[in-house]
Amino acid sequence: MSFQKFELHEKILAGVQALGYKKPTPIQLQAIPPIMEGRDVMGLAQTGTGKTAAFVLPILQRFMEKPLGHIRALIIAPTRELSEQTHEAIGQLGRKTKLRSTTIYGGVSMYNQINRLRGNVEIISACPGRLLDHIERGTIDLSRVEVLVLDEADHMFDMGFLPDVRRIVKHLPQKRQTLLFSATMPDDVRSLALDLLQNPVNIQIGHSAPVMTVAHRFYSVQMGIKTALLKDILEKTKMESVLVFTRTKSRAKSLAQQLDRSGHKVISLHGNLTQQKRKQALDGFRDGRYEIMVATDIAARGIDVTRISHVINYDMPSTADAYTHRIGRTGRASKTGDAFTFVTGDDIGLAHSLKRILGEKLQYQSVDGLTTEIQTSPSNKQNTIDLKSNKRRRSFAPHMQTRRKPKQRSFQNAHRSSWSHRSQSAA
Repeated sequence: MSFQKFELHEKILAGVQALGYKKPTPIQLQAIPPIMEGRDVMGLAQTGTGKTAAFVLPILQRFMEKPLGHIRALIIAPTRELSEQTHEAIGQLGRKTKLRSTTIYGGVSMYNQINRLRGNVEIISACPGRLLDHIERGTIDLSRVEVLVLDEADHMFDMGFLPDVRRIVKHLPQKRQTLLFSATMPDDVRSLALDLLQNPVNIQIGHSAPVMTVAHRFYSVQMGIKTALLKDILEKTKMESVLVFTRTKSRAKSLAQQLDRSGHKVISLHGNLTQQKRKQALDGFRDGRYEIMVATDIAARGIDVTRISHVINYDMPSTADAYTHRIGRTGRASKTGDAFTFVTGDDIGLAHSLKRILGEKLQYQSVDGLTTEIQTSPSNKQNTIDLKSNKRRRSFAPHMQTRRKPKQRSFQNAHRSSWSHRSQSAA
């Protein structure tokens, strides 16, 4: 099955072909036709399955046949990174069209955004807070919006944005197409969907569980030993690139500094950084200048790099859904990945819940001198991991102690045969 199936405008198809994508993902196959028919859609699919293209391509198709010059589509996302990724995906896919898009989010110049809004853009990718600022100032006109997209709706709920979303919707026309995409569907999000969507087509790809292309390994460890265990794993495991999650901004910064002093090429990503520094960190992680990124949960939805081989939960996430979103950063676009999670005594409850969800795909591992015993079910036996046995990926440990400038790799030219969760340069 190819993208030819959707009978896209030749200028849009040229954008798809220029990126080298051949085969639509399941969410795209099921969502694009009803969206092109004008139906409301509620799409539930795991991260890394191509949800962005599932709504961007039909929007571009719809707008090719009508006059240009005002805001016609509003895409609301929970983080700045997601807004940028969607904007860049629109630019890549619509490169041959005359359609224009821009981003609206906090932490950058309001004046520059106002100037861009005066440029007759058709598509806005926005975060709720800054979008409300523009609405209150009267610097944005949403009265002719034809399509509303709520992207990563469950994360907007996690961040407390649903009241803001309801305020924004009051400024939109009642007659519009509404699309809601999410990796999980908490009750509050489902309630919002029922309020905003009219007779929607419900699409669910797989289950709301961690990606099944990922191997899950848990390590029982005392809090004070976590950093030593992390360094041991990084030095002995063959990896391509690693995303390490911490619970707090201060811990992300501190842990990155400790790894840097140990000779690792590492960068941190957290909410205290300016937008420029966040962009620099992400760009450096994508092109290989940094092989380790230490991030907080706020960055979990904004990192889209298909070559991430390992996700390490230095701190256990707060919920099973949060685990799903973190682990969704690896094993993307049908690739395989590994997820390592450090479990302390305070994390036992969630660890058992995840074991029930993951079953045999989750294994407890031990490292001599660093891990401790953990209470598991009879069928969940502890195994000793041979950290040197993974021969699928190159090890970057041998050159960790050097400070020479690394050879940069191009994420833009990565060879893939199918569409990933987001445009490859829009990650």
